[in-house]
Amino acid sequence: MVGCVPSGPGPKELPRTSAFAQDDGAPDPVLVAVLARHTAGEADLPDVVAALVGTRVLVPVLAHEGGPTGHEDREGSTAVVALRVPDGRTALPVFTGVPALTAWHAEARPVPAEIARAAASALAEGWQVLVVDPAGPVTVVIPRPAVQALAIGLPWEPAVRAGVVRPDVAEAVGRTLAGVVHLRSVRVEPGRRSELAVVLGLAPGLDRAALSAVVDEVNTRLGADPMVAQADSLELRPVTAG
Repeated sequence: MVGCVPSGPGPKELPRTSAFAQDDGAPDPVLVAVLARHTAGEADLPDVVAALVGTRVLVPVLAHEGGPTGHEDREGSTAVVALRVPDGRTALPVFTGVPALTAWHAEARPVPAEIARAAASALAEGWQVLVVDPAGPVTVVIPRPAVQALAIGLPWEPAVRAGVVRPDVAEAVGRTLAGVVHLRSVRVEPGRRSELAVVLGLAPGLDRAALSAVVDEVNTRLGADPMVAQADSLELRPVTAG
C-alpha cells in the first residue's frame, strides 16, 4: 500500500453512461491477474498499464461540505476525491472493483468510468498520476506519461526499463542540449530520486551566475522537448567536466 492521504474534494463526479448500467462492480479478471503477477515481480509497470487499456475502473465519490479548497458540484453534496502521494503529487484514485473501493472507504460511492475517461479527467484537473486500489490488495501508482497515454489510447513505454535508459530518449536529450554555452558533455542515466538523471559536464571555473544561466537554459530546452517529456520525472546533476 502506498502512503496516500486525501487531498480534498475534486471536481463534480463523472456522469454515468449506459455502457455500465448492468455493471456489478466486479474487477476485471485479466487486470487482477496482471496485478498479482506485478506484486510477485513477474510483471512490470508497462504490463500493468497495458492491462488497464480498455478496462472499466471505479472512481470514488464522497459526500462533502464544500469549502475554499473544494471543487463542488452544483448541488454541493458529492465530489471525486483526490489523493496526495508521498512525493507530493496529486493523484486520482481508481479501483478495480467494489471490494477494493470499500476497503479504502466504506462510504465512498463507486462511479464506473472507462480508464481513458478517468485518466483524461485527472489530467484536466492538473492531477499528475493515478493510484490503482490505494488500499490494496495490490496498489500501483501510474505515472504522468502513462496517464497521458491512457487518456489518448496510445501505448506507453517508460524512459527507463530494467535499469537502462531508452536510447531514443538519451539521444533526444543530447540533441536538445547541443550548443548550450559552457556545457561540455551530457550523460543520461537512471535517476536516484527521479526516473531520469541528466549529468551536465560543465566548463571549469563557472561562477554562480553562469551556472544558474546554464541550468535555466537546460531546463527550458528539456521542458520543450516532447521526447524528454515522456520521462515521469527528471533531475539535473551539474559536474565539472574533466
